[in-house]
Amino acid sequence: MLTQQETPFDVHVRGTVFLDIVLTGLDSEPRLGTEVWTSGMGSCPGGIANMAVAASRLGLSTSLSAAFSTDAYGQFCWQTLGEQEGIDLSTSYRVADWHSPLTVSLAYGGDRAMVTHEHPAPVDEPAEVPVSRAALVHLAAVPQPWVLRAQAQGSLVFADVGWDSSTQWNPDVLGGLEHCHAFLPNHVEAMRYTRADSAAAAVAALSERVPVAVVTCGADGAVAVDQVSGESVQVPGLPMEALDATGAGDVFGAGFLTATLGGWSLAQRLSFANLCAGLSVQQFGGSLSAPGWGDIADWWSHLRRGPRTSATSQLVRQYGFLDDVLPAHPSAGSAVRRASATLSVLNDLPDGATAPSR
Repeated sequence: MLTQQETPFDVHVRGTVFLDIVLTGLDSEPRLGTEVWTSGMGSCPGGIANMAVAASRLGLSTSLSAAFSTDAYGQFCWQTLGEQEGIDLSTSYRVADWHSPLTVSLAYGGDRAMVTHEHPAPVDEPAEVPVSRAALVHLAAVPQPWVLRAQAQGSLVFADVGWDSSTQWNPDVLGGLEHCHAFLPNHVEAMRYTRADSAAAAVAALSERVPVAVVTCGADGAVAVDQVSGESVQVPGLPMEALDATGAGDVFGAGFLTATLGGWSLAQRLSFANLCAGLSVQQFGGSLSAPGWGDIADWWSHLRRGPRTSATSQLVRQYGFLDDVLPAHPSAGSAVRRASATLSVLNDLPDGATAPSR
């Protein structure tokens, strides 16, 4: 693995950036012939931007390669990612006469349903792959050339996998794990690809294919096996009220990657990733719900100073490693922007358009 001194970036990601419009507070799903009103709305960059923002907010120098339309949606995403979030876009590119990909996410019942509109970008992605300590990718049976190049340059490859709209869940997709260091699917994806009947059985099967296998289980936590260190860990879910689950898996992945680059134990990596995902579901939007170190510091402070029960005592023991981690991050006292209902030029954001978090 490359060290921080040998490379300009901690992580490189590439893929499709969507404009996400997230609607929350629905009592039920929309039905034909009816109109449903919502109590909350947020707009933010989505798709691969979820991973990029989550990684950048955790202090990783992040490079993103993606196509951006010159339309209003594309301009909003470009400015938000490059100017607000400090993500390097030098290998990204602008495309005229192309509609930005769009996803509408409907959050209700503790989960979300999505409607997406996309036309493939009418240009080829750049062949250049910045040198980075790690790469975040979507798994495919035949890895994209850039993934192979990143691996050859010394990047640790962390992969997730998207929903299979064909519902076939072809296990050949898992062949792409040959080039990966870690694989982080959710329990539904993991069980269907491995034909297992539980998350524990699925992670055991996946650990035979990839050095580090992680299966997320939503509110029930996560389970992981690290064949390199010989560790096997399961952590429970955190008692947090979910407002919007959009992008929680991406935030989990960025948290796990951050902790891996920090050299933490598997239990600490899994607990930290679970905390990042848990904090994200308390906010609107996928990318801009990702926590910064300030959110993590606030949560830890409130936990330690709050009423002590057997449950909170267990959490204090589980997350005691944060006492050593937080002092290394001076941004632990700074705010991060949240998704707002209105698309705005960053310099013209009105007062109150974001909810500060310290």
